[in-house]
Amino acid sequence: MVESIQVLVVLLVVLAAATLLAARLRIPPSILLVLVGILLALLPGLPSVQLAPEIMLLLVLPALVYSAAVAMSWREFRFNLRPISLLAIGCVLFTTLATAAAAHWVLGLAWPLGFLLGAIISPPDSIAPLAIARRMHLPRRILVILEGEGLADDATALILYRFAVVAVSVGAFSLRHAVVNFLAVLLGELLWGVAVGWLMLRLRRWVREPRIEITLSIITPYLAYWPPEHLGGSGVLATVTAGLYISWNGLRLISAATRLQGVFFWDFLIYLIEGMVFLVTGLQVRPLLAGIRGYSAWDLIDWAALVCAVVILARFVWMYPATYIPRWLSASLRQRDPAPPWQWPFVLAFTGVRGVVSLAAALSIPLATDSGAPFPERNLIIFLTFAVILVTLVGQGLALPRVIGWLSLASAGDSERREEREAEYAARREAVRAALERLEQIRQQRSLDAQEVQSLRERHLGRLAHAEQRVDGDETHRELSRRDEALEAILIAAERDRINELYRAGELMDEPRRRIERELDLRDAQLANLRDEP
Repeated sequence: MVESIQVLVVLLVVLAAATLLAARLRIPPSILLVLVGILLALLPGLPSVQLAPEIMLLLVLPALVYSAAVAMSWREFRFNLRPISLLAIGCVLFTTLATAAAAHWVLGLAWPLGFLLGAIISPPDSIAPLAIARRMHLPRRILVILEGEGLADDATALILYRFAVVAVSVGAFSLRHAVVNFLAVLLGELLWGVAVGWLMLRLRRWVREPRIEITLSIITPYLAYWPPEHLGGSGVLATVTAGLYISWNGLRLISAATRLQGVFFWDFLIYLIEGMVFLVTGLQVRPLLAGIRGYSAWDLIDWAALVCAVVILARFVWMYPATYIPRWLSASLRQRDPAPPWQWPFVLAFTGVRGVVSLAAALSIPLATDSGAPFPERNLIIFLTFAVILVTLVGQGLALPRVIGWLSLASAGDSERREEREAEYAARREAVRAALERLEQIRQQRSLDAQEVQSLRERHLGRLAHAEQRVDGDETHRELSRRDEALEAILIAAERDRINELYRAGELMDEPRRRIERELDLRDAQLANLRDEP
């Protein structure tokens, strides 16, 4: 027990150091964490750390999927449902079939084992590509499609994975039965996800206590995931549906205090989960090497190269027809949604990075079939899965910034970001004007003297002037606004220093100090939000 705690502390230290180094090197932390994990695994004398697949699939995956779904815009997800579906369902199925064919005809694996390998390595992981894409300001729609695919592709892959495991274990497979079950799982999980989202939002509105509401938010992904998973589904689609439902309806049902605390809590939790999982993924090298000693090193290299090539090429082969053929067949679609330039499907195809879900699924392969015989080629499938993760995550992940630059897509989304900011400040102005109109109505209704509401009016007029400056085309106004923010940051720091002096001198109690610090922190956060502009 003590050793496990010590290992956990060491991993947390490594996580913090690797994240800091990744920020300095301007690469996604997930890539560096995997490489650091591999390095640690190869060092002699260190204890072996293994990723328990049931922890990944039952504890880690629901939280990751739910957090991403809540952060996703339902309106944008719905608008891009066609390309997201073509990738999350169509491309996953196509990659599974292509991998199964290559595994059968070249590696000599039986068809069920080929389908199992294909199902495991077919779903891309969007964490690393999205980090790079956001930093390089790709067009918003590319980001939305990547996010949406990352939410839904795990559901398709895990359902296929379960069918393949059953086929290998039992020795029989019915295509008709699999299709019927697949459709039943999709419908059932959609309904269950909506029900869970509806119930948890009403419970959170009823309790109206931030700590209890955050506790309920932790319970939500597991309530959505576990029952479908236990009944033979994936659980992922239900969790995604619950998250999207809460994302769409949460604004009017979740209190402001809960949102402020919940955003910080979930951001920190997901940082820890993602970082630890990628680090432990690299640490799997040691047990992985122990399991493939019966194979020739050259055969393993050749097979890994073949599978990686098939997985990468299959996404490119699928991407262009899926992008352009529907528009060629439908004039209304061409008019409603014109075809994007060829660079868009290319960068989407290049972001087919595999991650922890594939590794967890591979490690979850049973040790024996239903007859009691050892599960065939289990260690080989795990090795090939890790090879695909390493090549795509590290290779494609590190090359992605150069590919984006070569495609002339770097900063292509800057104009969209400026338009979003303009719309944001237009909405801010409308909101302040609405508040001023409401203030005037209250003054007249209650027969208040103008002096009684003067301070409130001046405060809102100041906010209105600030919002108008932020979108003014005059660069002088913009520069003045930014100088005001810099001065405001200095004044906040001065207030904070003085509060700390009073506290240390015993002139201010702890509880009032915390309340004042919270107000200063909120003002700091507001300034940080304003600085995050093109």
